[in-house]
Amino acid sequence: MGGGKKKGLSAMEKAQRLKEEKEKAGRKKGKPAPSKKVSITYGFPEVDDETLTSELGKMKAVTPAALASAFNIKVSMAEDYLESLQKRGLVSLVRGCERLKIYKPTAAS
Repeated sequence: MGGGKKKGLSAMEKAQRLKEEKEKAGRKKGKPAPSKKVSITYGFPEVDDETLTSELGKMKAVTPAALASAFNIKVSMAEDYLESLQKRGLVSLVRGCERLKIYKPTAAS
């Protein structure tokens, strides 16, 4: 029963002084610099662009995540774009389920 002993006046003053010094040091440092944000573009390069076709040719398997990281776009946009490329015949669906679809570049591209 009981509890901890009550601190003396000098110990309480010292704790308060240390707390104030830490707060002052924190104020002097200021706010940390904002981190760099990666800009994500909302457009996609043209299909006729040589870099797109060469990049797709380098990939063994094309996934929406791989395409999104290669061209710095959103994954949902890459999914839509891959579906349009499939309709045009530039990529073919190898395997897919509801969550992930794996495409392969066709020989024409």
